[in-house]
Amino acid sequence: MLFCKKCNNLMIPKKKGSKTILACTKCEATSTAKVTSKDFKIGVSYKKKKEEIIVVDKKQESKMISYPKTKNTCPKCKNKEAYWWMRQTRAADEAPTRFYKCTKCGHTWREYE
Repeated sequence: MLFCKKCNNLMIPKKKGSKTILACTKCEATSTAKVTSKDFKIGVSYKKKKEEIIVVDKKQESKMISYPKTKNTCPKCKNKEAYWWMRQTRAADEAPTRFYKCTKCGHTWREYE
C-alpha cells in the first residue's frame, strides 16, 4: 500500500493509456511507482441478508384465535379490536414491527416504532 505524500490518502491503481499508475482519490496526485496488475487485487465483497416474508393464509387463520387481542382501530372497517403479534423485520438494533389483524374483516396492517 502506498499513501499520498500531499494528503496521506490511500493511493489506488488507475489505468492511464496502456500503463497503470497510482492515483490519490482526494487530491488527484499521482505516483510514478511501477505498478503491475499482479500487485493489486481490487474487489468488494458483501453478504446479502435473508429477508423474512410473513404470509398469513387460510390455514393459519384458524390459529389467529390463540393470538392476543388489543384495542386498535382497523383502518379498513373501523372495528376497534384486532389480533396482534411482533416480528423483527429490520436490524437487531432497531425496534420490532407490530402486526395487527382485524377481528371483524381480517384486514392485516403493521406499525413501526
